[in-house]
Amino acid sequence: MTVDTAALAALIEAHRAEGGEAISRLGYFCAPFRAGPGPFAGQVVKVYGPVRDAAVLGRLEAAHSDYLACLRGAGVEVPETVFTVVTLDDAPVPVVVQKALPAETMLRDLVVEAERDAAVALVGEAAEMIAAFWARVAGSDARVGFHPSLRNLARVEGRMVFFDTFPPLIGYSRAEMGDLLLTFSQSALVRGAGRVLPGVIRGIQDEWYSEAGTIVGLYGSACRLRPDDAAVFLAAGRAFAEARLSGAVREEVVAELSKPPKLPGYWTGFRRALGLEGKPNI
Repeated sequence: MTVDTAALAALIEAHRAEGGEAISRLGYFCAPFRAGPGPFAGQVVKVYGPVRDAAVLGRLEAAHSDYLACLRGAGVEVPETVFTVVTLDDAPVPVVVQKALPAETMLRDLVVEAERDAAVALVGEAAEMIAAFWARVAGSDARVGFHPSLRNLARVEGRMVFFDTFPPLIGYSRAEMGDLLLTFSQSALVRGAGRVLPGVIRGIQDEWYSEAGTIVGLYGSACRLRPDDAAVFLAAGRAFAEARLSGAVREEVVAELSKPPKLPGYWTGFRRALGLEGKPNI
């Protein structure tokens, strides 16, 4: 995909001027929108905060390219996705343009709407993809993470598709990623909390860099979406761990899924304060 940055900047400015609606109100990093008729028809546009430090921006662009290559090399299907930079209000702004996926393929919604056994099977498919990813990146020299929550996945023609490439979870230390979380947060509340309690913001990322954490997070989300079926999801998650995982990762997943996992209190507090929905961010 080749991006005409001047046309993209014009599209973003027109969307803002018209008070265009975002697809999702998740809103931690951005509020994506689908482009209407024109050169970007069929694309989702994700606009992030300005970055005036050229070195930071250059590293971010390189990391995004590396992360796409890492995901695809690990067998994770990602829609056609391009990272670019446009000038808005005289500042360089990173933008991700991504091929839109049909609304009816969003995994979160499929899990909510499916019959119980079908919902459990869908979550199991996602868990298989997550475990395969971690197996394939094991031993990587770079610090690599993954955020395959139900809202970041789709099921397209029988295949799991992952579409959350920002921030690029590759090559950044824990402290550096914490800084990115603050830099690109849309919320003054989060940025303020990060200055006072930087460890709290850094902690948001820890699940993304843990095989056990990503799998527990997946089944935990299913439990929260379908509390009446929580026991079934927990049993399925433990069975998955026993069959597909090994060593300390298996033990951690089995232990954590002995009861419905809870989100950290600081994160649920931020979500309530910011009015975040947690719906698919595409």
